[in-house]
Formats: sequence, C-alpha cells, structure tokens
Amino acid sequence: DVKALLAELVDAARDEGVPLVGAGVGVAELVDARGGVFSGYRIAWNGIDVQGLLSEVIETRVEADVRAAALAEAIHGAGRPFRHFLYLSVGTGISTTLVQDGKPYPGSRGAALVLANGPTTFHCPACGTDSRYILEDFASGPALAARYAEATGASGLDAEEVLRRAEAGDAMARSVVESAATALGSAVGLLVNSLDPEAIVIGGGLGSAPGRYREVLAASVRAHLWQDDVRTMPVLTAELGTNAGIVGAAATMALRKREESRFRPA
Repeated sequence: DVKALLAELVDAARDEGVPLVGAGVGVAELVDARGGVFSGYRIAWNGIDVQGLLSEVIETRVEADVRAAALAEAIHGAGRPFRHFLYLSVGTGISTTLVQDGKPYPGSRGAALVLANGPTTFHCPACGTDSRYILEDFASGPALAARYAEATGASGLDAEEVLRRAEAGDAMARSVVESAATALGSAVGLLVNSLDPEAIVIGGGLGSAPGRYREVLAASVRAHLWQDDVRTMPVLTAELGTNAGIVGAAATMALRKREESRFRPA
C-alpha cells in the first residue's frame, strides 16, 4: 500500500514538473543506520527491506519518525536557536531523541529513542509490593482513554475527549491526565539531568495540545531537575506540530543527497 501511494505521489509530482531527488519515510519503530526497521511493536515491518522495496519506485530513505520530527524542528522549528536540545514526542506512543548541532542522535544501533516502552519497577518498602508498569501504557494518548474508561466505564472515548473533560472539571479525567503528565515529567527530568540539553521541544498530537497535560508535564520536568538554574530552561512546543515528521522525513532524504554530493569525486 505504501509503495503504491509513493508511486502515485511520484507520478503526480512529475506531472506538475516538480524535480525529485528522492523520498523520505518516517516509521514509528526502531530504524538502524542503513534504514532498516528492526522492531515491530506497532508496525510489523521488522525483517522487511522497506527501504529497498520503496527505492524501486524512487530512491528512499527510511528513518525513525521521532528523529525525523526532531530534525524538522532543528531546521525549521523551535529547535533552531539551540545547539543541543531534547525532542520529546507524545501521542499514540512516547519517544525522545537528543539533537546535537542539528542532528538527532541515533545511538549505536538506532535505538536511542526508547523512553517509555521498557518496564519500570519500584519496590515499596512499606508493603513489600513490587510495582511494575510501562510508562507508555500509563501516559500516552491511548493510555489516557484506557485508564479513564477503566475508572468510569465510559468506553469509546479518545484522549482528546479525556483532555476536554479534564478542562471542563471532570475530577477523574483530571486525575488521569495529571498523573500521566507527572509520571512522564519525572522520566524526562531524569534525561535532562543526564544529558544537560539547552531546551526541551515537545511535539506529537498530545504533547503539542495546550491545556492541563502540557502544563503539568512541564512543571513535573522542572520539579525533577536537581540543579536550580536548570529549572529555567525553555520547555517549548514544537512549531511544526504534527507535520514535523513529514517535513523531517523529506529533510532526511535531502540531507543524505547533499552529503553524497559533498563527498562525490570531482
């Protein structure tokens, strides 16, 4: 389906006389330095040569969606003033990446974006219980809807409706939203303490939405920073919003072509 859509886009661009250098694709999975998808948590493309198959239509570069979005914010958005910033995406999932001198840091394998998927375990010294949960299942958009439904029996709602009810004064919705944002803020605070970025840029559908979730998230991040002067660091909303991943996917391909031309023998 994606290959067919890509072919349609290429044909449409050529019909309009638009010169093409390639295509960029952002995938909500782990992606290595060669553009290979090596996880299948939400999209079961692991083990498939996605980049090779799409390149049969036009040269394609596959990148993790959060790194694509972070690149877009570095070039065109809220990250432009900073050499080092932390990009956080909160929506259907939760991911993050450190941007250094305009380039998202991929890590040694391409997996340096997993903030909320691994299990967190806490041992209560008072009762002896081991509490184990996954942050994405507690603080993401679908998690807000699922936790609210479990508490109230109101099924069929999405995160946007839970946020609306929280703003309207629904006590349970407010509790779900605030506890989620507080938990995520503590994890982001740990990253800031470890990586020392100049700023945080928050994107994704949920992260970009104004209101109580965004406010509590920023306050929780600051509350979990150990150094007083770091608490004044900017916590910004992504300027490109939900389009950041699209813009960044294209930018990933464009930068690759520019680097190839720079090192091509004369």
